Amino acid sequence: MAKKDQKNNSKENNKNKKSFFKGFKAELKKVTWLTPKQLANNTIAVIVIVLLTTLIVFALDLTFEAINEHGIERIKETINVDNETTENVVSEESEENSTSEQNSEENVTQNETSNNETNTEQQAENTSNE
Repeated sequence: MAKKDQKNNSKENNKNKKSFFKGFKAELKKVTWLTPKQLANNTIAVIVIVLLTTLIVFALDLTFEAINEHGIERIKETINVDNETTENVVSEESEENSTSEQNSEENVTQNETSNNETNTEQQAENTSNE
């Protein structure tokens, strides 16, 4: 019984294969094929469109690269100017601080001197009062 089933299955497979190829052949006959001239024209059109697209992308790439390069240079210049300005401000502040420190030292010295003079005057008054 198994042999009969195998024979039936193989016959069905052969029929399926034959019908598949018949259907395949029928579908290929329905296809509208291009003439060699149409094929050449379409191929040229595709190549031209691809080349134009390539040129456009290349031009945009160069443009953006140039913009990016100059933009980065401007940013670097801005940063350098800011750094120089900051350094100048810092050096001016340090000069002011050292000047103010010197002034405060002078003030302290003057205050001490005036305090000493005041103390001396008070002592003189005290002695004269006694």
